[in-house]
Amino acid sequence: MGHVTTKDEVNLYFEESGTGTPVIFIHEYAGDYRSWEPQVRYFSRRYRCITYNARGYPPSDVPENPDAYGQDVARTDALAILDHLGIDRAHIVGLSMGGFAALHFGFHHADRAHSLVVAGCGYGAEPDKRAQFKTEANATADGIERDTMAVYGQVYGTGPARVQYQNKDPRGFNEFIDQLCEHSTLGSANTMRGVQASRPSLYDLQDQMRKLVVPTLIVNGDEDDPCLAPGMMMKSLIQSSAHVVLPRTGHATNLEEPALFNMFLDNFFHQVEAGKWALRDPRSITSSILSDAT
Repeated sequence: MGHVTTKDEVNLYFEESGTGTPVIFIHEYAGDYRSWEPQVRYFSRRYRCITYNARGYPPSDVPENPDAYGQDVARTDALAILDHLGIDRAHIVGLSMGGFAALHFGFHHADRAHSLVVAGCGYGAEPDKRAQFKTEANATADGIERDTMAVYGQVYGTGPARVQYQNKDPRGFNEFIDQLCEHSTLGSANTMRGVQASRPSLYDLQDQMRKLVVPTLIVNGDEDDPCLAPGMMMKSLIQSSAHVVLPRTGHATNLEEPALFNMFLDNFFHQVEAGKWALRDPRSITSSILSDAT
């Protein structure tokens, strides 16, 4: 464990376990480095696993200025962790807010990624949902500032794509809520405004997706409605991608279905490392229904 100091002098807390090919895990808005425990326990037997807290999430620093937060900042903070640890390339795994960071990392730092795992990525991305998402995100930030995370975390943590986890695993869900309510009120509000509400739509990044050839695994829960269409869109454009949809599953796929999540990632990592992860066969991309011969 330790701290990394970014170029703008923000200290980020990180932990690492295991040896082998590096894997860096980037947490979601409602999580922190502890949210990856089921993955660290599994993968650290064969991999060097790095988890860290984003800025705004103690024990990382909590900048007071909202301008210190943003989508570009999120992916450069991940790069700062790798640079500090002297890691040339890693598997980059992100969930939700972390999934956006992993995707943007692939756009800008493809040479530093063995692969990308983009899980639960898509909230507010659809063009007809952008205004609604920004309004709701800013209202959420207002609620956090008004009530504190100790109170508002209870509300945020029981959203429509979280109740699946609550129903399956009440013990795990209660731990998730307890950790969420420990988050910084200032950091959570600033992150909601600076990262969530302000990030570009995935649909504005389609040209970059078409150029992306880093092996990419897209993961969604089939009851995480806001992320399903964006997940399918990413699969259709990223020629190096595969798309996994977990049944009867909400947003926090890695916590809700850790065995399935780990299994799919494990297989993905092995194929990438063996050089067996190929680009999509262009013959499979057609507007025909039965065959091109009809």
